[in-house]
Amino acid sequence: MNRMVLIVSLCLAVGLTSCTPPSDTTTTTEQGQLTGGTIKIGLNAELTGSIPVVGQSCRDAAEFAVKQIDDAGGIEVGGARVMVELITEDNEDKAEAAAAVAQKLTTSGVLAMIGPNASRNAVPAAEVAESAHIPMISPWSTAPRLTMDARSGAAKQYVFRAAFTDDFQGVVAANFAVQHLQTKRPAVLYDVSSEYNKGIAEVYRTTLQEKGIAVVAFESYTSGDKDFSAQLTKIAQTGADSLFLPNYYSEVPLQVKQARRLGYEGAILGSDSWGSEELLKLAGDDCEGLFFTTHYAADTATPAAKEFIAAYQATYGSVPDDVAALTYDSMGLLFSAVQAAGSVEREAVRNALATISDYEGVTGTMQFQGTGDPIKSAVVIQIKDGKFTFFQTAQP
Repeated sequence: MNRMVLIVSLCLAVGLTSCTPPSDTTTTTEQGQLTGGTIKIGLNAELTGSIPVVGQSCRDAAEFAVKQIDDAGGIEVGGARVMVELITEDNEDKAEAAAAVAQKLTTSGVLAMIGPNASRNAVPAAEVAESAHIPMISPWSTAPRLTMDARSGAAKQYVFRAAFTDDFQGVVAANFAVQHLQTKRPAVLYDVSSEYNKGIAEVYRTTLQEKGIAVVAFESYTSGDKDFSAQLTKIAQTGADSLFLPNYYSEVPLQVKQARRLGYEGAILGSDSWGSEELLKLAGDDCEGLFFTTHYAADTATPAAKEFIAAYQATYGSVPDDVAALTYDSMGLLFSAVQAAGSVEREAVRNALATISDYEGVTGTMQFQGTGDPIKSAVVIQIKDGKFTFFQTAQP
């Protein structure tokens, strides 16, 4: 993709109204976010730990977005043009490290923070961001309480996300299990120590119960477990005809292989945590034909999204997964808010983020209505011929 196409693609992606050459104007603020015509954006990502592919996708997409914006001459802010510098920190996929990284970025002069991704890391980081009054956008966290104040129950004012929530995704998965899989005896296996896994499993069970369908097995394990034979044996013995695995790509292949080896022959359904192509490498043919809910399907992308996908693939040699696409959308939301604010003050950018009512991203149209949670659709993906293939859309 040549420079002109990149610039046009960028204008479409983040809604910039001008792609003129950068200005020589240099502005500074009391907080120091703008120095020498540059704003700093913090990235809080899981670069090491149990889901390093998530962190890598997040970092790659963030760096890609920054390069695009800087190649196009930066962001227009109040008549000046400013460049973007990305400050990346590894949260090691640990809650306490994610909070520490958030604190470090908050005091290092960044305008805003992107990430963390996993809910178990994003929730504690969000507490820091809210307390420090720094805008935060989590690309991938779906836990409802990410954007809610734990004490008052009110919406957080500085925390946003690009993903839908588990309250929505759990319902989508349950509806699909009933309508397409025609489940009568559903079962669930989930990580009880992870807020994401536990939260979506509970929504899934509640939704089925409201439809008059009892979950015949609701089995749990703890992060780091490798042997699921006891739980899967119980599930097989119940005569379950469907199995919901709202678990991470690094765990699902083992769970599927063990389930089949123990005689479970029913349908298997997953969630957006399946979305890394690493799952295909680890699972092989064992995941062929299975379904999972997620944020976007690369094979049915819009023309603007297809340009992003093609450019990303040319740069990194792979199709962007859902984390990459959501990170790119998170960066786009932030860039759009900075320009709309006409300021590099955190409060002004936060206010601009809160008033984005309609944003067309790679992962679809996002509508914010008074909270940091976007209203957006989900998709169901089928693993077909060793690839993630669009199956259907679920509207909010």
